[in-house]
Amino acid sequence: MGTPLDSREAQVTEVVDRLYEEYPDTDISLNFSTELELLVAVVLSAQCTDERVNDVCEDLFETYQAAEDYAQASEAQLAEDIYGITFHNNKAGYLKGIGEILVAEHDGEVPDTMSELTDLPGVGRKTANVVLQHAHDVTEGIVVDTHVQRISRRLGITEEKRPEAIESDLVDVVPEKDWRMFTHLFISHGRATCTARNPDCDDCVLADLCPSERGDADADLASGEAW
Repeated sequence: MGTPLDSREAQVTEVVDRLYEEYPDTDISLNFSTELELLVAVVLSAQCTDERVNDVCEDLFETYQAAEDYAQASEAQLAEDIYGITFHNNKAGYLKGIGEILVAEHDGEVPDTMSELTDLPGVGRKTANVVLQHAHDVTEGIVVDTHVQRISRRLGITEEKRPEAIESDLVDVVPEKDWRMFTHLFISHGRATCTARNPDCDDCVLADLCPSERGDADADLASGEAW
């Protein structure tokens, strides 16, 4: 079992430093060229792989280039055009609703505030944070996806369980300059090494700091269950 450092602040600093070194080129993996494309891609990415989203969006973005295009399309047509995306019927409704609100209230543009973004269908705080950071270069918090949720608990950085509570906990200990990249570092590490099932602790740069390290730890702190 790894031994975490004496304070959460020290633990975060060491973890982030090591992950920057391990993943120097990490960044968002969704493909987009406009603010609207990013918003759509992030909405579609909920409970779906970025690879699948990028594949579907390649054709989608050729057909739908403005908010008006989503507003004027039928939900049935949108559902057909994003078929293959998890919960494509629900997300088709989100896209049409987003288009309608953008046209009616924002002149077809993607808003740049947390409150306006989270008023859009299918947009929660996580999605809004991604759009703010990568479309508007505004960092208001930390995006807590499944990788951040899992790894921050495994490392003993937080004991919170809900994404909103985890974000609130993390912003108290993660330096603000690292808020944006924190998520991408954890996503890269979660995909490469610290997977949900069977994490590769033997090849993990954080193993000596991790109280969930499988060598002799009793439990996975992410789930609270025994290994």
